[in-house]
Amino acid sequence: MNWRVAGFCLSAAVFLIYIPYLMWNRRSRSEQPQDQTGNWSWWHLVLASFLTLFAELALIRWIGTEVRIFAYVKNLALLLCFLGFGMGCALARRPIRWWNSAAALLALLTIVRWPGSGGKTFENLSENLGAGQDMQIWATGAARHWPAFFASLLLVALLLALIACIFIPIGQAVSRQFELAARPLPAYSWNLAASLLGILAFFAVSRYALPPAFWMAAIFLCLAALQPRIRQAVPFAALALPAVLLLHDPSTPDRYSIWTPYQLIDVSIVKFRNGEFAKASIEVNHTGYQSMVNLSPEFLERHPRLLKEPPQDNPYNVPFAFAVPSPRVLVVGAGSGNDAAAAVRHNSSHVDAVEIDPVILDLGKHHPEHPYSAAQVAVHVNDARAFMKRAKGPYDLILFGLLDSHTLTDYSNMRIDNFVYTVESLQEAKALLAPDGVLFIKFQVDRDFVGRRLMEMLITVFGKPPLMFWANSSYTAQAACFAISTSEQVENRLAADPHLRQFVMDNPVSFAQTPEVPLTTDDWPYLYQHGRWLPIIFLSVGVLVVLLAACFYWQIPEARQQMPSLFFFSMGAGFLLLETQVISRLALYFGTTWQVNGIVIAAILVALLLANTVIEKQAKPWPARWSLAGLLLGLLFAYLMPFNRIPGSAVFVGWFASGIFAIPVFFAGLLFAGEFRSVKSPGAALGANMLGAVVGGLLENLSLIVGLKALLLVVFGLYVLAGVGLIGSRQKQAQRLQPDLQTSIGR
Repeated sequence: MNWRVAGFCLSAAVFLIYIPYLMWNRRSRSEQPQDQTGNWSWWHLVLASFLTLFAELALIRWIGTEVRIFAYVKNLALLLCFLGFGMGCALARRPIRWWNSAAALLALLTIVRWPGSGGKTFENLSENLGAGQDMQIWATGAARHWPAFFASLLLVALLLALIACIFIPIGQAVSRQFELAARPLPAYSWNLAASLLGILAFFAVSRYALPPAFWMAAIFLCLAALQPRIRQAVPFAALALPAVLLLHDPSTPDRYSIWTPYQLIDVSIVKFRNGEFAKASIEVNHTGYQSMVNLSPEFLERHPRLLKEPPQDNPYNVPFAFAVPSPRVLVVGAGSGNDAAAAVRHNSSHVDAVEIDPVILDLGKHHPEHPYSAAQVAVHVNDARAFMKRAKGPYDLILFGLLDSHTLTDYSNMRIDNFVYTVESLQEAKALLAPDGVLFIKFQVDRDFVGRRLMEMLITVFGKPPLMFWANSSYTAQAACFAISTSEQVENRLAADPHLRQFVMDNPVSFAQTPEVPLTTDDWPYLYQHGRWLPIIFLSVGVLVVLLAACFYWQIPEARQQMPSLFFFSMGAGFLLLETQVISRLALYFGTTWQVNGIVIAAILVALLLANTVIEKQAKPWPARWSLAGLLLGLLFAYLMPFNRIPGSAVFVGWFASGIFAIPVFFAGLLFAGEFRSVKSPGAALGANMLGAVVGGLLENLSLIVGLKALLLVVFGLYVLAGVGLIGSRQKQAQRLQPDLQTSIGR
């Protein structure tokens, strides 16, 4: 029986019978929370805070994989998580309808995993929204069809609304506990600590490649644990069953899926009739990635019709035609081992194979040529840029092996390979080359502006144009090849090898006619974006998020009477921008790895906990002006600090940068905690903070125009605005106290 069909039938039964009955039967006590009596519950605060971050990361990662467009539009799912949580904070004093959260989550899973779609509905959605010339998104066309674009945008709106609805009851639960706490600041510390545990828990399940069925079941079980009585918890726990069935993907030894720390990998092994391995097709996030192939002479001799092109013209073999004999080789983006296998076939003296995803490297251990077992091959699980910063060299051949990303990192606007294709990165690669060393880049160029950008960067770094040509493959997509060296090595090899020269002449590629594009740098690393502007899809989705936020927020009667606190709103917007700035900056030194994301976020939460402790231990109120001054000065110091001129290793510079950015983070925590301790309504303050984070997420798109560093100035402006809000709130408080003081004097 088809697991997904069974899950769909169970979900349909739930929606048709069980959940409607419980939602509309107002006599049911299942909607009444445990703290409805007004009792403080440490357990509810900790569990709801844990669930907030765990569910947030789980949904961001899952929806970005199943609906690919979410993986490329910055922080889209994250913003709706914040929006839903902020809405919940604003509704803290209303009854918590936990079934709304459970129903929204189950509906989201059911719609996305609907068995009748065959996976095409949301693939078409990604193609409709991602098509266009202003940016490159994998497996999308260059021409935009507007009716399909707007229809897809409506479907995205439905998915976003469901994501927000999941977090409204969770926000209510957290906010209510803040309202009930005798002291809001210790409650906020518990909230931060539990949030940290939620992040660490999700990074743990990612590290051990547990599938989404486990994530979503855990969310339903947490919802069950938040119910006051066992009989009310059982239905929530039971909903884990249809969720698991919907998310289960059957596997066989020749076809299976793995959720790596970064992405979903689908592996399909093809064998000949005699059972001999033919190839293994690898898809990443439902899109073709590469094929693990056997190109050894013995194998090709047994199967002469397997390759359409001559073996020496295959993209995996061509780079070695330009290198010196027995080269020292660096392969960045080593994948499942095809490039490393080619290096071994060409008698390379040493090979450093660098791959960021440990699961793909594990797949490479089963490569039919066993390159990762060869004595001359050293395997490194690392980010390509981070490895190059630490590598010693020299290398006779540095090979960028189709290192084009299908994946974004959580909590950041960066694709995994963004910092690999920058001017500074190519300069670092050049510095690792031997005197006759060759830099060879293979890239699937689907938009000409990407090819033009790669060409111009190589010209800028090497002072001459690269040799460019197409290389067709029977196994992979057509690759644009760029070969260049500091010496005349490429030109000499071309002159000495008639076959190579003819091959290059027969497969010309030129991007000279393509309009000029801005070069990618460490400050503006957006290889896949045409220019310094907001792509249509970002603008459209940004407007959609704003409209959804307005529709949600104006449903709150209190919101129509007064605006959110300017101070807490600006603090939320500034802090989200600051957090993503820290992650992006440190990824430059430590690599765009899931460990770095986890360490940075955990360190930020620890800094906030430390700030809470400092405020809580103070006998007298901590002067807010000192915190604000320290925060603004710390931001200016971080902005003016020339990190690229600091001597020492990349690791040292990274830790130094961590210390610099810790200064504004700590002072932001002091400022927030100092005001949060005495706020009249902690729930309303937290809600305004979350809504500000939504705006901060939208403002992060400005980096596509002004670059990453300039975002610090935007953060600076937001915190100045927070200072203005703080002064205004204190003036209003003084005005309210003055009549009371005059009345007491008159008496």
